[in-house]
Amino acid sequence: MIKKILLPVFFMMGFLGIAQVKEEPLDSVSEKMIIIEGDSIFHSSISLNEVFVFSPLKFPSYKDKLKYYILRRKTLKVYPYAKLAAERLVGLNDSLAKIKKNRKRKKYTKEVQKYIEGEFSEELKKLTRTEGQILVKLIYRQTGTTAFDLVKELRSGWRAFWYNTTAKFFKISIKEEFHPESIHEDYQIEDILQRAFAASRLERQESALDFDYASLSNKWSASGEKKEE
Repeated sequence: MIKKILLPVFFMMGFLGIAQVKEEPLDSVSEKMIIIEGDSIFHSSISLNEVFVFSPLKFPSYKDKLKYYILRRKTLKVYPYAKLAAERLVGLNDSLAKIKKNRKRKKYTKEVQKYIEGEFSEELKKLTRTEGQILVKLIYRQTGTTAFDLVKELRSGWRAFWYNTTAKFFKISIKEEFHPESIHEDYQIEDILQRAFAASRLERQESALDFDYASLSNKWSASGEKKEE
């Protein structure tokens, strides 16, 4: 949030004891200074939050429009789970860094795993196949790690393989990554998230990936294509 500006000043005055000194005209290169609420330091400028100006949504056909809005509904539904997964992972890694003995690390990891599963496993079971796949992509967006590798790290390689094989029965790959720079649907997901963040529909959590939304928007607007490159 932009902080409220309280008082503009043109030059810095001395202590009250020298207030009677004859006032001198401002030099032409003097810099206007401001005070920001809650800050005792004078500033020559104000740092503004980054603001995106979104272009109106346009679709080639009604079918494309319907597909986008279905994707939006599902993305908004599963994003909080991906955000929670990232928060739990950060907390887990911070705690493990403080535990030196391997046995205690394994024990703590198992306890956290049970806690997370009990926390929202029942909700995840209610997700549809496409919602589950979007969630897998968003987990990668938030953590920089695939769901497969997270399972492999927290459990074992065999369990990760088994989970991935089981997921294939439902046409879900837990090895799925997130590439908005090359996959149009992934860009649409990112566009949905950025619009939701701006409208305060979702709480923003920065992505672990290195990409620039403005550059992505320019690229896809210029290409005018929906296919993968």
